[in-house]
Amino acid sequence: MTETTIGVGGAAEGTDMVLNIGPQHPSTHGVLRLRMVLDGERVQSCEPIVGYMHRGAEKLFEARDYRQIIMLANRHDWLSAFSNELGVVLAVERMLGMEVPERAVWTRTLLAELNRVLNHLMFLGSYPLELGGITPIFYAFTEREELQHVMEEVSGGRMHYMFNRVGGLKEDLPNGWTERARHAVASVRSRMGRFDDLVLGNEIFRGRTRGVGVLSRQDVHAFGVSGPIARGSGVDFDLRRDEPYLAYGELADVLKVVTRTEGDCLARFEVLLEQTRNALDLADACLDRLAELPPGPINQRLPKVLKAPEGHTYAWTENPLGLNGYYLVSKGEKTPYRLKLRSASFNNIQALTVLLPGTLVADMVAILGSMFFVVGDIDK
Repeated sequence: MTETTIGVGGAAEGTDMVLNIGPQHPSTHGVLRLRMVLDGERVQSCEPIVGYMHRGAEKLFEARDYRQIIMLANRHDWLSAFSNELGVVLAVERMLGMEVPERAVWTRTLLAELNRVLNHLMFLGSYPLELGGITPIFYAFTEREELQHVMEEVSGGRMHYMFNRVGGLKEDLPNGWTERARHAVASVRSRMGRFDDLVLGNEIFRGRTRGVGVLSRQDVHAFGVSGPIARGSGVDFDLRRDEPYLAYGELADVLKVVTRTEGDCLARFEVLLEQTRNALDLADACLDRLAELPPGPINQRLPKVLKAPEGHTYAWTENPLGLNGYYLVSKGEKTPYRLKLRSASFNNIQALTVLLPGTLVADMVAILGSMFFVVGDIDK
């Protein structure tokens, strides 16, 4: 059989087209750039190009003392500010060999789970928006506001809470706050069914996400992908259960690690939705425990100048988007000699290099949105 191409001038030549997605801010969840090579409507290759929001936080850690670095750690994943603070104070406390009061341990666990719900609600609302469904994001923000009120009351901040301190928390909970928090958790839980009805029950959403962007277990391990994206591909790993910190060791009967085996966009969304419900259950369990604890301190008294002993340690936590780790090296000074940040989104986004090739351009947004990343967490 002979194949004949008929055309006039350059129209007869088939050439790959290079398309840049970004780096303008409205393109994705921040200033990310994807360099894609297309053959018609099909993606041939994809290269995530990062660094447009790089602030040099790891270098700035070296010029701030152990109280000040909490502010820098707070900001890279702006949807998980409390969890970011938590990782760095756990690293410093481990270096100091410090035990924090029990009241602080349970309060930290409670606030970390409320922060997890706030993070997940943003993606539960914004992901359908990227596929053309505008209604869910209004409901997501309604639920977020209810929880934001209690987080703002306790810490004074809406996004950057700055409530963790080395040795505990900034201050004790306001009078009557636990009841207001319990009411907010119950209120949000009662309306979570909206996402089942509006999103998972929507034929168009399921058609755009089922079987699209399948990430294999092998690729999860190869790229160091973690969090709900890894669990959507059947990787059953969660630090809260497998290497407990804070009070998670005592919450094993409440904590459920949600997994799916399909590894597609729909599976990742389902994991996120189920994790949100479980985080609300964990928050209730923490509130019950706090109600039983006797009054006591919420933090440790620290010296005027805080110096960590010489040595190194690594503290990692199960952040809402995945594994978040801090490798701390100290020379015995009041500032870290080195503090390396391992952020979840940085690893997760690299998987786009194997997820996007072979897919249609129309599916690119569905796959990109299902990676649930924050660009500040990539660029650090």
